[in-house]
Amino acid sequence: MKIRSRAGLAAGVVAAALAAPAAQAAPVTVDLRIEGPTRTLYEGTVTTDVRPFRFTGDPVAHQCDGTTTGGASPTPVPTRAAAVAEASERTPFPITGTWSDSLGVSFKEIAGENVEYDGSHFLGEYKNNAFANLGACADPISNGDDVLFAYGDGSEQLLALSGPARARPGASVSVQVTDAGSHAPVQGATVGGRQTGADGRAVVGPLTARGDTDLKATKTGAIRSNRLRVCVTDGSDGACGTTAPAPPDTTAPLAAIDGIRDGQRFSRRRAPRELHGTVSADPSGLWAVKIRLTRRLGKRCWYFSGSRERFLKRTCGKRYAFKVADQPTWSYLLPARLPRGRYVLDTYAIDNAFNHGATDTVRFRVR
Repeated sequence: MKIRSRAGLAAGVVAAALAAPAAQAAPVTVDLRIEGPTRTLYEGTVTTDVRPFRFTGDPVAHQCDGTTTGGASPTPVPTRAAAVAEASERTPFPITGTWSDSLGVSFKEIAGENVEYDGSHFLGEYKNNAFANLGACADPISNGDDVLFAYGDGSEQLLALSGPARARPGASVSVQVTDAGSHAPVQGATVGGRQTGADGRAVVGPLTARGDTDLKATKTGAIRSNRLRVCVTDGSDGACGTTAPAPPDTTAPLAAIDGIRDGQRFSRRRAPRELHGTVSADPSGLWAVKIRLTRRLGKRCWYFSGSRERFLKRTCGKRYAFKVADQPTWSYLLPARLPRGRYVLDTYAIDNAFNHGATDTVRFRVR
């Protein structure tokens, strides 16, 4: 029988613990910005967890978790390069470059722009407005970090732009440009075609186009600023998530008579008693469905009074309408079947915006 000592069991437990994978770190959300030689290549928030790094179209996955390539993290953590890889895949935009097991990632092209070292310019890496001391795969990131990759010679000032998030149409906004590290005002920066004064401020506008207006600060010898997004809205025009008023209802509802054809003839026994019909849907809702019913026998004429619920004799040509409903399906029950004569029945509808619909008319005869 094989016997194992307690010491051997303890050693086995320790070995198993070392072989077990490290616990996954919690995902983090950072503000990532990539400034190329001529334009901003990416700007937005990125949420990433511990993940491998891949160049676009490259099947090789590289370990990029703060524990290698010069990183000193005791456990795998999200890194600045992981945030770039995540943004590249989700946006998407292509990234190319080279990999070194000792130094990590070096970028050649991002989103179609060349960011490779040209002897004096390279893709500088910053975290929270300070030049990074570690490579992108070695540098851990935390929630709320500002992660910046910017093409330059490394000596440039980092610009920061601040200002209001909203403006009314036709108004101008006051913005300020500061040094991202020291927060000192920056004079001579350009924002929206205006230059900042000694206090770093400039008045931009008037802003007339409703919706989001994106502003950036630039200055020769400096890294362009973060984006300031100003929503131009009056607060109820539908811009930037506001609710726009419904357009005025100018379409009238259409009423129709059912059950009686134009020119139809009825016997006295089968003469209509219930009048009914329908009305088209209307965004404002119905205010009233009205009908007019007139009778002619020889040279004598009558109209039906809705208030008195009977025919009243009147001069031929006089016609009076009365309300029968405010629903899309309407009906009206006469006191009795219609007597002999020639009849004209009209109906029309009025919506709550007081649009009057066209009149539907049928002419029929009771013998």
